[in-house]
Amino acid sequence: MAVLETIRNFFVTAPEPECRIVLVAPPTSYAVRPLAERHLDQVLRLNMRCFKNGENYTKHTFAYLLNEPNALSYQIVTSDNQMVGFICVLMGDDGAAHITTIGIAPEHRRRKLAERLLSHVENALKIRNIGAVVLEVRVGNTAAHNLYKMSGYSVVQRMTRYYNNGEDGFLMMKSLGH
Repeated sequence: MAVLETIRNFFVTAPEPECRIVLVAPPTSYAVRPLAERHLDQVLRLNMRCFKNGENYTKHTFAYLLNEPNALSYQIVTSDNQMVGFICVLMGDDGAAHITTIGIAPEHRRRKLAERLLSHVENALKIRNIGAVVLEVRVGNTAAHNLYKMSGYSVVQRMTRYYNNGEDGFLMMKSLGH
């Protein structure tokens, strides 16, 4: 049975946690640090709390992102080393990168942590001579759409029925200009 469970964990996302009221976390300081395979269980738990609409990544997907040589992954942690955010990006050979996921714990939102992660990853990409970055966002996720727009991303395409539940998505892009 252990083998079947291991195989299942590669392909099936864990069930969503029950909905509950989010209490705002007390003020703290934050630091951006590399996200590595040793953080896999933490990032999986945080991912489940960040996303409710079926865009959760599986253990297999995160394991890939945390081990892929052309990927960059970062976490944002509190002063007591609690992971409260993450970002993963894949770099292509064509000089462009793709932000595959970014998430912030609900109780730590509205503290400019996503902006901080975006800025950190964009600077890391510039150092690696990456000239452009793309990402996808749900059309209905206006908070994320506004974040990306304020961070310099532009909608370049609307993708019909892009998400598993049939919702459209926006493909957004930003030039990192050298």
